[in-house]
Amino acid sequence: MIRIAICAPGKRLEQDRADAVRDLLASDDQVELVFHRQCFARHGHFAGDDAARLNAFLECANDPSFDAVWFAMGGYGANRIAAQAIPQLTHAAHSKSYLGYSDNGYLLAALHKAGIGQSVHAPLVGDIRRTGGDRAILRVIDWLKGGTGGLEPSLDSTPAAAFNLTTLAMLVGTELIPDLSGHVVMVEEVSEHLYSVDRLFFHITQHLRGIAGLRLGRISEVPENDRPFGASPEEIARYWCEKGGIPFLGNAEIGHDADNTIVPFGLARSANAE
Repeated sequence: MIRIAICAPGKRLEQDRADAVRDLLASDDQVELVFHRQCFARHGHFAGDDAARLNAFLECANDPSFDAVWFAMGGYGANRIAAQAIPQLTHAAHSKSYLGYSDNGYLLAALHKAGIGQSVHAPLVGDIRRTGGDRAILRVIDWLKGGTGGLEPSLDSTPAAAFNLTTLAMLVGTELIPDLSGHVVMVEEVSEHLYSVDRLFFHITQHLRGIAGLRLGRISEVPENDRPFGASPEEIARYWCEKGGIPFLGNAEIGHDADNTIVPFGLARSANAE
């Protein structure tokens, strides 16, 4: 039996999404989902105030009966608790996988830096409501059972990490960022103008020299501007990688959608690999 704790470091999880995931996995006797009550709290933008979100994460991470901590939603907030969380994690936290993406990249980065558990860029619980969301949920469960079919296809013997572009831009230069030297770094973005994507690449490429290379995930739901930017997302990425001396390695199958693939930080492996 794989026991999975679910908490929400940023935005609240709506009850109908939790119910949909429970229904999808109801017949799977190999998996037990435990939703922390904090997932459904409401405090302005957040799923509870900072203390509530921090305590929920610590309770999930430090409970030795859980095999994984799965983040419920993205949405701003994980950065407000990540630095406080790391020194309060116990030995039990080191044996877990931590799964999510988007704003949860702050926690994934901090955990990877501290060498605690396995940080994993992966679909969120709340992705069940996306078109094709069942596939996203089952991709996570398959990986936790030891499957490799949902892994990002480009993964090889080179360490990797994956982030939302804005989240990575906010991370670099802070106490939370791990040493990404020698890693293939993958980025994706949603709902940003292309001029903003260009600005974000300007910033991150100043801090990523020494990485093994960069892969570009999907840049989706780009708002219409009052004038064309004049370059595609790939052209933007290539431009700033060339200026920064960073190898551009092509595309990655990650993004804010149901086809978002799994990227374990460090070396690719299944959840039960030794």
